[in-house]
Amino acid sequence: MNKKALSTPILFSLVLGNMIGTGIYLLPASLAQYGTISLAAWIYTSIGAVFLALTFAHLNKRFTKTGGPYAFCKAAYGPFIGFIVAYIYWASNMVSIAGIAVASIGYLGFLTPVLDANHIAYQPHLVLLIELAIVWTFAAINMIDIHAAGVTQLILTIIKVTPLILITVVGLGHVHLDNIFPLTASHGNAFQAISGAATLTFWAYIGLETATVPAENTEGAKSIYIATVFGTLVTGIIYILSSFVIMGMIPTQELVHSQFPFSQAGVMLFGTGAAVIIAICAFISGVGALNACTLIQGQIVFAAARDGLFPKIFSKLSKHDVPVAGQILSSVIITILLCLTISPKLMTQFNMIILLAGVLTLFTYLLCALAELKLIGFSHLIKKKMNFIPVLACAYSLWMILSFDLKTLLITFILIVCCMPLYFIFFRNKKVC
Repeated sequence: MNKKALSTPILFSLVLGNMIGTGIYLLPASLAQYGTISLAAWIYTSIGAVFLALTFAHLNKRFTKTGGPYAFCKAAYGPFIGFIVAYIYWASNMVSIAGIAVASIGYLGFLTPVLDANHIAYQPHLVLLIELAIVWTFAAINMIDIHAAGVTQLILTIIKVTPLILITVVGLGHVHLDNIFPLTASHGNAFQAISGAATLTFWAYIGLETATVPAENTEGAKSIYIATVFGTLVTGIIYILSSFVIMGMIPTQELVHSQFPFSQAGVMLFGTGAAVIIAICAFISGVGALNACTLIQGQIVFAAARDGLFPKIFSKLSKHDVPVAGQILSSVIITILLCLTISPKLMTQFNMIILLAGVLTLFTYLLCALAELKLIGFSHLIKKKMNFIPVLACAYSLWMILSFDLKTLLITFILIVCCMPLYFIFFRNKKVC
């Protein structure tokens, strides 16, 4: 593979573009149920995300190898845990793609009632067909060439960030403090509200490790470090400021029922014409994140298959160095997931998907942070303050996991347990690289 296929700007756009997808455009509405205290959840989640980003950047310096979390955990724990991490990370990525597809179409509901889940003309089966078309279109792009997918990501990221910055800057002058207070809604005390909101805000940080996954197709560890750490920092600033502006402009009672809060803010600031442009940019933002996830899903399967932990067919590359078989299998599974979760209420389907993606990803992040602690060793842990970053990343990941509801945790546990027999049946006696 060409190690310089993805430059620092493209890697930065992959990290930024994977995180800034549909989450920020839809989450102010999902968070409104907790009240504006959910802004504290954004801050808390952002700090935790930075700890995780630093942990991934340090792990990548140790192992600049394609696979990201899978490669790190395999090096630290061996092939069995490596296989489990590859499995759940791959699953979380596919669930994320499904969630992004759902939310992307949600913003097009601003343009036509047949795509608006709150309108009587809403047609869920038409929405499903469009979601599937988007998934397979970007699968096709990623099967052509990894560099083409990277350049596409850079362009989409520039488009998606522009309306967020514009609304944030202009909207700061239209924030009403009456919309900010009281801070809590009807979800008990402040701690419970922040913890509950954080399970949703974490969705918007899934993908902070993106630059580490195609490591062998990059310019090296330094580029990955810059993209991972600074991409996460910039994303956090955009999230916090833009959410504050939206919640300050739109009353909580109205925001909680909104399918496209940023377009509503656009109407208030610039009129209907500008809001249409924002809705289109929100859709582009979603498909940009979907493109980044699609690039990653093929690399995960390829890395595990190359090491003998997934079927050999997935390690085969096309003449453009693309793992086509992995892309096709992943897209088929995503298609099934979208069909199984179809709902007459878009936000119901969206929340269901992002909670599952969130907890699957958190288990991956927790294992990676523990891997960094294992590789550092206790004797070296107390020598340098920076070595406590993975400790904080572990604490954050564990707290977040415990914040999820029992049903989501149970589904996640079942998915993890189901993958274990596959390892012992198919791969235990095979040679693992």
